[in-house]
Amino acid sequence: MEKIWLKSYPPGVPGEIAVDEFASIGELFERSVRDFRARSAYVNMGRAISYAELDRLTRDFAAYCQSVLGLAKGARIAVMMPNVLQCPVCIFGALRAGYTVVNCNPLYTAPELEHQLRDSGAEAIVILENFAHVLQEVVARTGIRHVIVTGLGDMLGFPKGALVNFVVRHVKRMVPAYRLPQAVTFNDALARGAGRSFLPVPADHEDIAFLQYTGGTTGVAKAAMLSHGNIIANLLQAHAWLKPFLHQGEEIVITALPLYHIFALTANCLVYFKLGATNVLITNPRDIPSFVKELAKYRFTTITGVNTLFNALLADAHFSSLDFSQLRISLGGGMAVQKAVADKWQQVTGNTLVEAYGLTETSPAVAINPLDLKDYNGSIGLPLPSTEVAIRDEEGRDLALGQAGELCVRGPQVMKGYWNRPDETAKVFMADGFLRTGDVAVMDEQGYLRIVDRKKDMIIVSGFNVYPNEVEAVVAMHPGVLEVAAVGVPDEKSGEAVKIFVVRRDPALTAAMLIAHCKESLTGYKVPHQVEFRIELPKTNVGKILRRALRDTAVLNSVDIAIH
Repeated sequence: MEKIWLKSYPPGVPGEIAVDEFASIGELFERSVRDFRARSAYVNMGRAISYAELDRLTRDFAAYCQSVLGLAKGARIAVMMPNVLQCPVCIFGALRAGYTVVNCNPLYTAPELEHQLRDSGAEAIVILENFAHVLQEVVARTGIRHVIVTGLGDMLGFPKGALVNFVVRHVKRMVPAYRLPQAVTFNDALARGAGRSFLPVPADHEDIAFLQYTGGTTGVAKAAMLSHGNIIANLLQAHAWLKPFLHQGEEIVITALPLYHIFALTANCLVYFKLGATNVLITNPRDIPSFVKELAKYRFTTITGVNTLFNALLADAHFSSLDFSQLRISLGGGMAVQKAVADKWQQVTGNTLVEAYGLTETSPAVAINPLDLKDYNGSIGLPLPSTEVAIRDEEGRDLALGQAGELCVRGPQVMKGYWNRPDETAKVFMADGFLRTGDVAVMDEQGYLRIVDRKKDMIIVSGFNVYPNEVEAVVAMHPGVLEVAAVGVPDEKSGEAVKIFVVRRDPALTAAMLIAHCKESLTGYKVPHQVEFRIELPKTNVGKILRRALRDTAVLNSVDIAIH
């Protein structure tokens, strides 16, 4: 496909990037800690660590892994914790020593954790003590030889750190009992590493930086092999897009999405690290009142998140009173940004909620809207520099502009493949190197992409395609709706029919009112036939609504079901 999107690029954004600016993430790290030594790199629970401190701490962690644990280059180290200061210390420390980071979701069940540790071949794990009991169940059946356990307050300094750990352990009782005799504490590991020599291990573009697991909601989770080259390319692509709009060394970015998720890992942890930004780590973004209180402490310039997070913030009574005077970028990804949420966000903050698109297999960014966008436009934006996209049919043939087909991507940010899964790798790569995304998209004459929906989520009503995103966007415009998800359910007459699951903002909202609202904007076969009200909707760890869980489960927490 001709790169027609280049003509729509904002001024100052190049069509191509120089992927060889850095040989590895470690090289990028070295430059940033040299250039921004006195600036705060990460802040969490009121404690800040500077770029210089991060340099020392990561060096101590790397030295411990090298000299005490004896891990060789390429060893896999699992990191299982939410957004706390220990997380970037472990990630950067591991990468500096030439290891591969295996990011683990702290909310994993024992079988999920066992699969990931066994599959990745991880030899060491750093885990928050709150989740150590899960590791205890499975560690004997994995290749884990070294366990490092950390407490929530371990890097908050004295006396705050000790107080936080006491409250978490003994007052709130958030640390279930566990027994891991071989474990050492995180602070002890740092102390022992400080007394050992550290030998920086050079890495190149082919070395694997992360084994990033994906696909857990559609079967057994598999790991995308993201090389240093993939990650460096993607952060340089994003940096080229951001650079005309940001001020190096002055940015404060709010990181509410967990760093173990690829969006926050690349966008917040790495792209903004190159800018010398201060990353404010939010440990529990589900606690919206506390999150808003934390936001009040900073004149932040960037916030990233998913639609459900922005929606939850807007619903908080105190959010609108925050200082948004320095806010330049509000970036939404991970799931579709809904117009109702984007409009309200702009009204409250004065800043446009810009939508981007990516997936784990592309490190993750593929496309983004111009940052000077005046209003929500319903698209995922333009392909990033050095990125090729194609819209293809089931047979792999390119489709014309305006036609809906599978979005396929080729570029330096596309993964090497799935770890130890050549069969799965072969399924997603086409003969010419394009990656199948599984998303149905349309491109317009200006090169803007619009995601219609996931192929597997599409609903077929009497032979007509219905895309859940479209239905959800209409339902979300009703002022009485807080959250919505649309799925297909079996129907004797039409094969499938549309069902919506709704969390009410207005307790008086009825199914009949919603169906009438949908009839005003949707053609007949797209109008929901069933409405189910729920107290809450199932979500992933980053807040994406799980449509599959809604399709597969029986009717629970039902308050009102209507069939029309």
